[in-house]
Amino acid sequence: MREVLYIEIPTPDIAAVRQWLHHEFSPEKQFKIIEKWITPDGCRFRFAKPTHPSASSSKLATSDADRLLPELSLFTWSVQRTTYLKVFRWAEQTFPNEQKILQQLVQSVRSKFPHHYPEPPPIDLTQESIFEALEPHYPKTVKYFRSIPNGEYDLTRVYWWEQRWREGVRNPKTPRQVVVKTEQRTPNSAAQYDLIYVGGALGVVHAAVMARLGYRVLLIERLPFGRMNREWNISRNEFQTLMDLELFTAAEFDRVIAREYIDGFNKFFDANNPPQAQAPVLHTPTVLNVAIDAEAFLKVCGEKLRSAGGEIWDETEFIRAEVGTEQVLLQTVHLPTQTDRPVSGRLLIDAMGTASPIAWQLNGGRAFDSVCPTVGAVIDGGFEPEVWDSQYGDVLNSHGDISRGRQLIWELFPGKDKELTFYLFHYHQIHPDNPGSLLEMYEDFFTILPEYRRCDLDKLRWKKATFGYIPGYFSIRGNDRQTGFDRVLAIGDAASLQSPLIFTGFGSLVRNLPRLTDLLDTALRHNLLTANDLNQIRAYQSNIAVTWLFSRGMMVPTHRFLPPERVNAMLNTFFGILGKESPQVADNFIKDRSGWIPFNRMAIRAGFTNPALLLWIWEMAGASALVRWMGSYLNFTLMALVSWLLGWLPGFTRWIQPWLEPHFPRLWFWLLTQSYGLTYGVGNPRADFVRIRGRSAATDAKINPSLPERTIRPTQVETK
Repeated sequence: MREVLYIEIPTPDIAAVRQWLHHEFSPEKQFKIIEKWITPDGCRFRFAKPTHPSASSSKLATSDADRLLPELSLFTWSVQRTTYLKVFRWAEQTFPNEQKILQQLVQSVRSKFPHHYPEPPPIDLTQESIFEALEPHYPKTVKYFRSIPNGEYDLTRVYWWEQRWREGVRNPKTPRQVVVKTEQRTPNSAAQYDLIYVGGALGVVHAAVMARLGYRVLLIERLPFGRMNREWNISRNEFQTLMDLELFTAAEFDRVIAREYIDGFNKFFDANNPPQAQAPVLHTPTVLNVAIDAEAFLKVCGEKLRSAGGEIWDETEFIRAEVGTEQVLLQTVHLPTQTDRPVSGRLLIDAMGTASPIAWQLNGGRAFDSVCPTVGAVIDGGFEPEVWDSQYGDVLNSHGDISRGRQLIWELFPGKDKELTFYLFHYHQIHPDNPGSLLEMYEDFFTILPEYRRCDLDKLRWKKATFGYIPGYFSIRGNDRQTGFDRVLAIGDAASLQSPLIFTGFGSLVRNLPRLTDLLDTALRHNLLTANDLNQIRAYQSNIAVTWLFSRGMMVPTHRFLPPERVNAMLNTFFGILGKESPQVADNFIKDRSGWIPFNRMAIRAGFTNPALLLWIWEMAGASALVRWMGSYLNFTLMALVSWLLGWLPGFTRWIQPWLEPHFPRLWFWLLTQSYGLTYGVGNPRADFVRIRGRSAATDAKINPSLPERTIRPTQVETK
């Protein structure tokens, strides 16, 4: 017996597939079917015996021919809320017309069961609850959201976020104009704040650091401050950045740790992969191994912000910003009272994440190239003790092949006590016909969680829903995306600041926080707040840009059918090679710190290990993406060479700072951005280069006499 075909049929209705196989599908008459048997899982076809001219001369040959009549067995099964089909031949050798029969089967299946991308139904919450509106379409999602604290509120947010995301994807050429420029002076003679942050998740981290440097900071958050629909994981050496910036003490860090586990696993389903695309578990003990209590973390940041003189307006929605010559005027609405709250500042920071209307406007609708629709939940017990050991985490895991045009991937992070945080996501190519659905993903999540980790969903204690769209942007160079406008700057997910592999915006922001803080501090001190100036404040890394193709290779193009095992085969090829490298190389790669030499060494090894890899990427990403990637790779090579040749520049820049900065601030700012590009920009942050100091008002006045007087907090941060 030999397997001759393996395909996915993109429907969860396996009964309909089997009914069709039983009663509708049959190979054409020209293929001379002798018999068709209906089986519980599919059907069998026996075909007329082929003529063998030499068979009459050998009784053994005749006996073999009689015994091995051409027969195909069709078998179906369901996993991951989709249907798979395999065909087996009851013989070792192919028989005439076999390939034509298989082609007819595939064409008939694709015609009968094409790709379908469901749309959320229109709803009117004045007439019915979110549960009543969605239950006919997403029954399991509604059932278990009823058991989640604040489930009705969170499910409404899921629906709202998906609708807003779909609207942005489908109308990319006409984004909402929420930032307008005016040449008229605003009524107030001076801005009320130096910095206004819109978005209180990642925004409060940066806001607290800037407030402790003495800036007048306001944080605006649409939700009650501290509410999170995600949990965060990081490693100790990455979190050290926040302690170096004196935002957290070691004791405060220990208090926000929910769990620190001893190892993280990376393993992708490979039962259907060729041998060269199978790999053992990759162990990454220092990747995302510290689970952060997100709400406790945000509480500490909020306290630090307020203690430094900053303010927080929560339950306040951003409406519009008018950018004047000296300040930016925001229109906001306090949601509980529906009252207007206008406010002005020197600079607006967009930290609203993937759904940010400012990010869509600045980039003409092309805010992102790809996205990870992500759903999950925090579960506070209910698993049997032997199901999972809370000393371990799953960094990346798949338990099946492509499912309805997506390769589903799990993450599992232990939290405090009996808590486990689960995420289900997929790398997704943004397409108007298929923007990516959180609601469909949640229906998958509640259906297939018992397949991934054995459990009874009705016995689980649901604590919190976790969800969101995590963006990705394919940059060839550091200046091909707008992150700044006059007096407006995007950070975090709004600036597509994330890892292209594990898509962690929190870790990426923390890793780049010294760089962003130093550059923003310099721009504010010298009033360098034009679009040209602010667009230099970015966390672009040329080494990350080349790994974008890696995530692109995990995206199934819309309306396309690929071999079901294709993405898992690619993942296992790369992670198998990582497993053969030193632990430090794997750690650097996943944390976006891989250098030019390790990257090229692994790429060459991947090509030798699996020669079909380049062809697979070509089929999935297309020629245009590969051409763009070549530009990115050449830029990475150039930046690595320049970084090696000009390794002395960052030190020289700091040496001439006392003279250059007061006299030529814009030149100094440019040199500072170039120096960070030579270190952070190639995945090699130099701690000895970062200097972020609290200053006296007299020092500020000496450097830039035009700046308004401000109170300086007694904070001094310097990493040497």
